[in-house]
Amino acid sequence: MGKFTGKNGTIERENTAKFERGLGDYKKSSKFSRDKKLKHGLRKVDNQYKEAVLSAASTEMLLQEDVGYLEAEGMEKTYKFKQDEIKTAVDQSTSNKALDLKLNEFGPYTLDYSRNGTHLLIGGQKGHIASMDWRRGELKSELHLGETVNAVKYLQNEQFFAVAQKKYTFIYDHEGTELHRMKQHIEVKHLEFLPYHYLLATAGNTGFLKYQDVSTGVLVNEIRTKLGPTLAMRQNPWNAIIHLGSATGVVSLWSPSSNEPLVKIQSCRGPVKSLAIDRSGNYMAVAGADKSLKIWDVRNYKELYSYHTPTPASSLNISDTGLLSVSWGPHVTIWKDAFKQKQNSPYMNHLIPGSRIQNIRNVPFEDILGVGHSTGVTNLIVPGAGEANFDALEINPYETAKQRQETEVRSLMQKLPADSISLDPNYIGTVDKRSNDKRLKPSDLRDLASKDTDDEKKLLPRADVKGKNSALRRHLRKKQQNVIDQRKMRIEANLKKEKDLRANKLRKEQGLPEERELLGPALSRFK
Repeated sequence: MGKFTGKNGTIERENTAKFERGLGDYKKSSKFSRDKKLKHGLRKVDNQYKEAVLSAASTEMLLQEDVGYLEAEGMEKTYKFKQDEIKTAVDQSTSNKALDLKLNEFGPYTLDYSRNGTHLLIGGQKGHIASMDWRRGELKSELHLGETVNAVKYLQNEQFFAVAQKKYTFIYDHEGTELHRMKQHIEVKHLEFLPYHYLLATAGNTGFLKYQDVSTGVLVNEIRTKLGPTLAMRQNPWNAIIHLGSATGVVSLWSPSSNEPLVKIQSCRGPVKSLAIDRSGNYMAVAGADKSLKIWDVRNYKELYSYHTPTPASSLNISDTGLLSVSWGPHVTIWKDAFKQKQNSPYMNHLIPGSRIQNIRNVPFEDILGVGHSTGVTNLIVPGAGEANFDALEINPYETAKQRQETEVRSLMQKLPADSISLDPNYIGTVDKRSNDKRLKPSDLRDLASKDTDDEKKLLPRADVKGKNSALRRHLRKKQQNVIDQRKMRIEANLKKEKDLRANKLRKEQGLPEERELLGPALSRFK
């Protein structure tokens, strides 16, 4: 039972634990600071956090939608249910969403859904691009590029999308107009978009991972992975870390603030075919060319379970509710609770005869799985795959044009910097408890002062020795005479101090008064 102190006193609720942030043993507290102003600000943040947890816990009773899965009776198995049987059992609106596009000429097709799940972007390998509102059946734009298409990706919303073509990567708007040709992104095979940072990440045959800020047009970083061509790429939605799979079976984790991999995992014996990370960022599924499918715990980088596929898997995807979808050959296999325990039988199976599956993607907030294959695009009904209770202030699948514009402006104003991407996103905003230990004590300040006086004593006047004045030294002196840096300023200050000490020593030897006495009491204060 959680206990929080709100405006009306102490409030106890049983369901507050699920709404708390995963900060572990650390809790933000004002006792770590001696600054009164900072302490007041931290106390205010703590109170806002407690009120937010109580508000979320008190509104849980309003979330009446439950995730519904297939349930078998008696000796039945859920993976034996066919799509035709499911269509006849569900309501008419859900049945209409199971569209099947027959596109035999320009396949195989890769696909992507917008963040709110309202729009579908398909790309045929032979140059066919189409963006549509798949729920209403409205075609927004269609392009025939006449060259190879490797990957497609929606950006912050359905108004813009990126296409990785044969050589360069292009950005188009919702009408199909070419907006940008990114010449620095060459031979790209994989695209990922980081919505909270407005970064487009690309990787491909060149072995480089590049981050492009689509709001400013700046190339944030260009990282040479040194792992050869990239065969698989996915982002971790929890911390925006990019996972890359290479031909050596290594999965590496990357951030734009570092040119070296944060973590390297030897995931399989053969080349990595596909990757998938769940929404919580705790688990990762890796499919290799050695017909292996392994589940990894990303928190401690340990292998949990291992499966065997009849042929190497071509694509992996994890739904919002944790259903793992695996495509191999013409088959799609869906596993339930694959991260909790070793599964003996799958949740669902589907076969697309005579077609090779290219990639699969779950529709956000819908019980639909999109499958792109060599003969078109098919939507499969997967009960329990979609998030039943969505936050309309975060992503709204029923937003109007005005709401979409306001959301885009708000997200641009709240855009996170690229260097804030780290393995632990909760690290940002925490208090460094070591700061008190790093502060200098009065004894340390006295030691530093005595060290400065010792250094001044060591600075004795040297004899004025004339060095050789060669042509090379004159050339270098003339070349560097207008260059001002810290080293030059420090040397000039030391030379001036030596000159003054030498002049004072000469006056004492000759019995002359010091310069301060010559200036008199009125002018010596300006010396």
